[in-house]
Amino acid sequence: MQPAGKLNRIFGLDLMRAAAIMMVILGHAKWIYPNISGVASSLLDVFAFLGVEIFFVLSGFLIGKILYQLFVVETYDFNTLRWFLKRRWWRTLPGYYLILSINVLLAMALFPNADSLMEYFYFGQNFCKSMPGFFPESWSLSVEEFSYLFLALALFFASRLKSKPQTLNIFLVIVLGLMLISWLARMKFYFETQNTDLVVWNSLIKSSVIYRLDSIYLGVLAYWFSVRLNQWWIRFRWIFAFLGFLLLAFMFLVVGYFRCLIDNCSFFWNVFYLPLVSLSIGFFLPLLSEWKSAQSILSNWIEWVSIRSYSMYLLHYSLLLQMMKTFWIIESAQTLRLHIFTLCYLLLVLISSHFFHKYYEKPLMDFRDKS
Repeated sequence: MQPAGKLNRIFGLDLMRAAAIMMVILGHAKWIYPNISGVASSLLDVFAFLGVEIFFVLSGFLIGKILYQLFVVETYDFNTLRWFLKRRWWRTLPGYYLILSINVLLAMALFPNADSLMEYFYFGQNFCKSMPGFFPESWSLSVEEFSYLFLALALFFASRLKSKPQTLNIFLVIVLGLMLISWLARMKFYFETQNTDLVVWNSLIKSSVIYRLDSIYLGVLAYWFSVRLNQWWIRFRWIFAFLGFLLLAFMFLVVGYFRCLIDNCSFFWNVFYLPLVSLSIGFFLPLLSEWKSAQSILSNWIEWVSIRSYSMYLLHYSLLLQMMKTFWIIESAQTLRLHIFTLCYLLLVLISSHFFHKYYEKPLMDFRDKS
């Protein structure tokens, strides 16, 4: 969920990021409407789910670009590894730890007998287990942080053994090998448990680090293809996007809405569903990564949202929405009042994320770039 530098912005990728964060925010707004059901409920569930999946693939694509350049083109030594991790952690950790600390303090004030939350400080809350109820949206941040770390370390150890002409193949092998870990972990889980309901799938298979690394690495793999098969990447970008649309429609309508392959084929649901969703998103990357710029009021708004997407993700749910629902009782409210609550929620997310980015994120990024 990391915005690119201002001078290197690609409108199509900004569009992906802005769409993803707005889908997540709107999807989590379902919590406001206790009696919502039917198509509206299903659509909000899809928004919340798909928005995070877009972030995963897009993050992998952008991180893949950086690590590919460092490993294949430049010299990937310990100083390079330290430089990469320093930049990543300066981008993600200060904001995360600030919002986490605020959430912890609020939890201690509201729920003095709450369990220890120390594992959140080293992203251990959902490494190989179900995501706890506290700060639940942080599960995706754990997936991203560990995926960056594992890939960066794997490339570093490989760099101690590689010879320069083999770097392209080694990069590909490492990415595929790391993807395989998640595939094997999901298969092991399936063969050990056999029967899993949607609650277990949502809290464990979908949300545990060990089962989700491949979603990030598919984006890294997409960047490898964009370099190695660049002519195909550009020439067939519309065809790839169409295939992505068809696959998404299949996954969410045929599989999700009509529940084909779910009740009678749990192996598909547990092992293949998530990678296929990531693949469908990856098919849009050739088109969107080549959409370099756009000039309109809407494009300026898309870029604005994209730049603040990480702030919006950190702030919107456990902090802002939780506090609003705590102090603004709406359980028995009429529909109009719920809509007003939703509008206030969306405005508060936009306003607070702007100030969070301007006075906290951006100064830290400026300091990082100067140090």
